[in-house]
Amino acid sequence: MNPEMEKIYAKLAGLESEIAKLRESYLVVNKRYEEALGTLSDLTSNAKQAATRASEAATLATHATRRAVEAAKEAAAHSVIPAVEEAANAAWASAEAASQAAIASAAAAAVCAATVAHHAEETSAQASAEAARAAKAAADSAAEAGRLSREASDIAATAKDSRKF
Repeated sequence: MNPEMEKIYAKLAGLESEIAKLRESYLVVNKRYEEALGTLSDLTSNAKQAATRASEAATLATHATRRAVEAAKEAAAHSVIPAVEEAANAAWASAEAASQAAIASAAAAAVCAATVAHHAEETSAQASAEAARAAKAAADSAAEAGRLSREASDIAATAKDSRKF
């Protein structure tokens, strides 16, 4: 065999070896990519669930605030000022819980949105949209709880003022 052909065969053998190494590297990278996608998918699912549960917590806290306002009204009607004040405090605490739950829901929705930004998959986009809806519902509940808390505070203040006379 002539020296030129030997060089060509040697070069082909080297290229064949390089291609085999590239193929192996590709398989490793592809496997890691698939694992990362699986992790992102799990993260998105968990964040969506967290946003939904936080939204439910905000709704329950708002319900508790509503009940505390009713207790404040009832106590005020019977001139039981300490009970009115405690009911107003309970309304404030419930409203704060609703607010914190809304913040948690928004944070979880942000995680979903960030995941979608890095991993454009339909299920992630859908989870992100659901998390955003949950965060909005939580924010709405927190706003209502805040309004109710102010109402309870007003009832307590009015009850205190009316007792002074």
